[in-house]
Amino acid sequence: MIIFNCTHGGESPERAILPFVAANVAASAGVDAVVFCTVDAVNLGTEGGTDRVTSEGLPPLSELFTQVVDNGGRVWLCGACTKPRGITEDMLAKGATIVGAAKVVEELASGAQAVSFG
Repeated sequence: MIIFNCTHGGESPERAILPFVAANVAASAGVDAVVFCTVDAVNLGTEGGTDRVTSEGLPPLSELFTQVVDNGGRVWLCGACTKPRGITEDMLAKGATIVGAAKVVEELASGAQAVSFG
C-alpha cells in the first residue's frame, strides 16, 4: 500500500491535485493506493468538494477523484480534521471514508509506504 498524503484543498489547487495524480497512476497499475486527506484537504472528500478545483496543465480534481476510486484506490479523510470542520459521514463523496489516526498507524506499521506533497 502507498498512502499519498494531501494537506491542501481548493486554496492551493496544484497541491491538492498532485497527490491524486500520483494515486491514480498507482491505482491504475494495480497498486493499493490511498489518498489520505488531512487539514484543509478533508473538504475534498465531501460531495461537491472537488468542484472547480483546477490548475492549468493538470486534470480537474473532480475527474481524478473519480478515476482514483474507479481504479480501486481509496480516499481517507482524517477524523481529527473532519470533526472541527463539521464534516460527517452523510456528507462524503463516493469512495471517501473518515478514518482515525489508528488506522493510518496500523497500515504504516504493516509496511505501507507514505508519500507527502508539500
